[in-house]
Amino acid sequence: MGRDTIADIITSIRNADMDRKGTVRVAFTNITEKIIKILLREGFIENVRKHREGNKIFLVLTLRHRRNRKGAYGTSLNLKQISRPGLRIYSNYQKIPRILGGMGIVILSTSRGIMTDREARLEKIGGEILCYIW
Repeated sequence: MGRDTIADIITSIRNADMDRKGTVRVAFTNITEKIIKILLREGFIENVRKHREGNKIFLVLTLRHRRNRKGAYGTSLNLKQISRPGLRIYSNYQKIPRILGGMGIVILSTSRGIMTDREARLEKIGGEILCYIW
């Protein structure tokens, strides 16, 4: 049985964010790398670097935390997996949902690669909805 790499990275990032960890280590795959690049470009994480242990490659993510006035950390990252191996969710470009009125992003897997909802609407292509991030 195969592993759900998208669920693994979403869960790792969400757990580290709730536990106020500064860094997260996730396994490297092509899909993982593209999703992490989108998170970095959209400002949800601060930094990404590759780390090699033996013959395995990992991505080490530096999470972005915000401080409120009382000095405690506030979680700034909410992720929700939509499509999963047992139930794939597809959408055309006109029916891609808007998260928080456009403040959040939807990550899609399209015929032209993994992209955000804004990019998919501009290129007028739909695809599989992978996750919501806000």
